[in-house]
Amino acid sequence: MTADRQVLSPRREELLEMAYRYVLRHGLTGMSLRPLAEAIGSSPRVLIYLFGSKDGLVQALLARSRVDELDLLAAAGPTGEPAEAVGRLWRWLADPAHTDLLRLWAEGYARSMVEPHGPWGGFAARSVEDWLDVLGEVFDRTDATAVLAVLRGAMLDLLATGDVERTTAAVHRQIALLTG
Repeated sequence: MTADRQVLSPRREELLEMAYRYVLRHGLTGMSLRPLAEAIGSSPRVLIYLFGSKDGLVQALLARSRVDELDLLAAAGPTGEPAEAVGRLWRWLADPAHTDLLRLWAEGYARSMVEPHGPWGGFAARSVEDWLDVLGEVFDRTDATAVLAVLRGAMLDLLATGDVERTTAAVHRQIALLTG
């Protein structure tokens, strides 16, 4: 089997879900197949067989995280007045229930820019387009880009500091300036 061939099976999907829960807690950087396989009741050999390679597994995990991100964005998605729509998106970003997913997103985003080839390649660019598509429902592309920059910057700050009050105030101030 070639390294880029992946086996599609119910077992692959089951292991992908378990691996996804594992990387939400532990991250992808420095992920080793042996501890991951042990944690999910598999073996490195089975993971290589099902995903083609460690890179194939990383790609599958990033794609899986993107599904969650897009589902949550759709649920929180912008409808109504622009400031209200951005407020809903920020509440979703600031919700502690999404911290693990957002840390995984930040890791994938940063690695994609540093390692533009391989399993991380294109993740950051796809993420930007995903968000611009959602924000484009209530903003033109330039304003959507400005809103995205505010949300992304505040989200990274929140992940680093945990300061919900300060980051929320900053988001509301900037969005008022952009939509006022």
